[in-house]
Amino acid sequence: QLQLVESGGGLVQAGASLRLSCTASGRSLANGAVGWFRQAPGQEREFVAAIRWSGGGSFYSNSVKGRFTISKEYAKSTVHLQMESLKPEDTALYYCSAGYGLIAGRISRDDAYAYWGQGTQVTVSS
Repeated sequence: QLQLVESGGGLVQAGASLRLSCTASGRSLANGAVGWFRQAPGQEREFVAAIRWSGGGSFYSNSVKGRFTISKEYAKSTVHLQMESLKPEDTALYYCSAGYGLIAGRISRDDAYAYWGQGTQVTVSS
């Protein structure tokens, strides 16, 4: 059973940076993809970014493209989400997720991911 643990959230001011990390254990991520989603109070969960563990391919939502960078660290089975130029509207609970056999057309859909972490809070003050 794959387990995911997020870390790195916190409270920052607008314009600051944060790096979230998601560490996997219990199962290889080979042939899988890791995605980051976020959910603000009263809003639906939304796609942020995703990366294929084997081979290339990273994907971003329009709202974070150019500000967030997703990367992977094979030796630690960890995926990072580097967030720059944070805005108050980035405030949310950020979830790490993983799925296998995802085609590009489904990689931004939360129902395509079978495994989820507990989430880490990111709060950006104005």
